[in-house]
Amino acid sequence: MDEKELLKLSVGELIDLGICPTCFNRAHNGALYGDMTDKMLYEDDNIECFFVSSPRAEGHICISTIEHYHDMSEAPDNINEKIIRFAKQFMMILKEVYNCERVYLCSMCDGPNNHFHVQLIPRYSHEKRGSNNFVKPRKTYVYDEKKFVKIKKMIEGYASYEKGEI
Repeated sequence: MDEKELLKLSVGELIDLGICPTCFNRAHNGALYGDMTDKMLYEDDNIECFFVSSPRAEGHICISTIEHYHDMSEAPDNINEKIIRFAKQFMMILKEVYNCERVYLCSMCDGPNNHFHVQLIPRYSHEKRGSNNFVKPRKTYVYDEKKFVKIKKMIEGYASYEKGEI
């Protein structure tokens, strides 16, 4: 199948062919997931952090590796450690900005050629505790400029601090 034909396929069809949709999307300038400017919170040479386009809760964030790894066991320790540090920081930020009670961290890289990522799913005080929060119905992402800008500035400040720039 040539590139033109591949570009017509859905995410599921690409996965069934053993093609990582994250890598495919990067190689084809956002052909699958479109413009991410209203979702991208942070990106560097190792990771990208963004709001999920079909979130399970308001504030649902994904942290993904730039390079392709199938899961945490394949990623280098320094990248895994970085993901955990950023996840912790995002958890604190989400609690402050969204006033959620908890933020769950999960990773389920379960496709034939999936791309390693973790998800941060907020749970609010009016919601029941428990694992059902990992499978809440998905919603449509709604851009909130005030919250987006605040979170982006907070995580960029953290990243500068981590790099020793502050």
